[in-house]
Amino acid sequence: MTTFVGRSSELDVIATALTEHRLVTLTGGGGVGKSRLALRVAEQVRGAYADGVWWADLSTLNDDRLFTATVCDAVGLLDHNPRAPIEGLCEWLTGRQVLLVLDCCERVLSSCLHLVSELLAAAPQLTVLATSREPLATHCEHCIEVAPLSTEDGGEAMRLFRERCATAAPGLSLDSPADAEVISGICNRLEGIPLAVELACARLGENSLVEIAERLSSRLDTLIDESVWPMRHRALRTAIGWSHELCAPLERLVWARLSVFHGPVETADAQSVCAGGPLGTHEIPRILERLADQSVLQRDGTRYRMLDTLREYGAMWLDELGETHALTQLHAAHFATVIASAEAGWLSDRQVAWYARISDSHADVRAALDHLIAEDPDAAIEMAGRTGLFWPCCGHLHESRDYLERALALDTPDGPPRTRALWALGITLTLQGDHHSALRVGEECAVAAQQDQDRTPQSALFAAHTLGLTHLMAGRPQAAYEVSDHALVTHASSPPAGAPQLCCMVIRIFAQSALGRLDEAYEGATALRALSHQYGEHWARSYAFHQLAFIDLRRGRPQAAERHARAMLTSKHHLNDNLGIALALDLLTGANAAQGNGIRAACTSGTGLTYWRMLGHPNRGTPELSEIREQWEQQAREAAGANAYDKAFHNAVNDDAEQGLALALQVPPTS
Repeated sequence: MTTFVGRSSELDVIATALTEHRLVTLTGGGGVGKSRLALRVAEQVRGAYADGVWWADLSTLNDDRLFTATVCDAVGLLDHNPRAPIEGLCEWLTGRQVLLVLDCCERVLSSCLHLVSELLAAAPQLTVLATSREPLATHCEHCIEVAPLSTEDGGEAMRLFRERCATAAPGLSLDSPADAEVISGICNRLEGIPLAVELACARLGENSLVEIAERLSSRLDTLIDESVWPMRHRALRTAIGWSHELCAPLERLVWARLSVFHGPVETADAQSVCAGGPLGTHEIPRILERLADQSVLQRDGTRYRMLDTLREYGAMWLDELGETHALTQLHAAHFATVIASAEAGWLSDRQVAWYARISDSHADVRAALDHLIAEDPDAAIEMAGRTGLFWPCCGHLHESRDYLERALALDTPDGPPRTRALWALGITLTLQGDHHSALRVGEECAVAAQQDQDRTPQSALFAAHTLGLTHLMAGRPQAAYEVSDHALVTHASSPPAGAPQLCCMVIRIFAQSALGRLDEAYEGATALRALSHQYGEHWARSYAFHQLAFIDLRRGRPQAAERHARAMLTSKHHLNDNLGIALALDLLTGANAAQGNGIRAACTSGTGLTYWRMLGHPNRGTPELSEIREQWEQQAREAAGANAYDKAFHNAVNDDAEQGLALALQVPPTS
């Protein structure tokens, strides 16, 4: 959000290195500006990489287990495939001219070394730019040490100081020779470390230049463990410690307690987790603003973000206070409640907002589950099962499978939470294409649901959904119809009790359509659309639109099919559901082709193929669609002419997927 100061020679050196080496690592201590420099370089060299620049933030990881899945997310690979994530990533990047930026590699150094070695071997046009406090130590690595800013008079550190002062204290004049001398002394004391300089500048609203210089010169930071903050980081630890010392006691407490978060923090999250003892809930919004004014936090829209180095300092003080375990428990309990609220609000007009909320809190939801799996098995199985409405839809299949299998391996009693976790694992496995394992888990879920039937009918609907989805995706529509219809006849309620009833309705409609029972499917889709609209939800409604569009196409109503396909596409875009987006683009392709719009069909087909590649989906949806896709392509090719079709298709495949999606969402003008 702030200006980028200096570093012109470093920018040139790094840009040149990227043309000569396939792995360039920016090394240096915390706060020296590695991430900011990498981001600036990535922006400047973007045009040199035909397939884009991708940024993977590794600062939220605590261990190696989900490292590769995190990189997959960063490059847009939502691998619907049971293979190891590294295999999917190698295949995805092969043949692409990409710059992959891995930020904060020191957290997962050994995994970075292994992954980068595999990727560079598999993808000859790939270049990697890494930031790390220490080298990755692979033979092809070219390391560039990021030095602090120059501190001589008029140097980059002084320029940074003056620019940040203009923001922190806009009415302050720094033009006198005496001011220049004091600024030079401060920058030298802070050794030109950008983060240290920014923290000092943030104090100018409350302290004079001379006061800042005196405090920095006299301060003895004796409380910090040298093993955590070695001597070479003395200037940075002095600046951070001084900022900490100048905070009011409650501000220090919030700083420490915020260190348990792993991603950007909503004010409501901070209030739920950080309040207690001398700290009242009502005081937290004001303190967050104060910490942002002091550059301890960075404003990120309506949320707050803490730099990794400052989080480490806060964590150290939280440990000194003896609150680490208690705050970690509070954090886990809070995000378990967030997931529970999201599940309860799924069948409502808040559904889209809840998908965005869970997506924004992804790093903290993972951290909460990690803690509960280690400390509270019953809470872990319940929370893991609730992710089933969100993670598989948003493409986090490897993470979903990892956490659900770990949770289900715990010693927990039978009951609805365990049944729901089996359901979530079953749909995850199905979406990965592992139908054999999915069927086994689905059958186990059905047995568990039988035992739950006196406690909740929801379990039977969950079991029917996972079995029905597996049958449908494996090309067994009759079995899918039978299991979903039986569950709905036996256990459906009016009004519906929750998500699984609508999920089963979707399966039954798709099965009817696949069996050629188009009148029943159209009637069911129309009813589901009305029901979903009544509650304001989008997930089930989007699949009702899918079937309406599909059947309209089968019955020669391409204009109606186009409206329904675009409605589906809009809903799936709101949910960030890339599988649904891919399916909707296929239908829109068919509608365009049937209307003789060959070029538009080529464009939507090319963008759709890009999304299917992101998904790594083996069948591009349910099996019966493959033959119809070929018919649509032939229609479009005849309408546009083979050469024009091929050109438009390949342009769409090679263009940015989001840009292609935006074009597909536009309603064409009527002639």
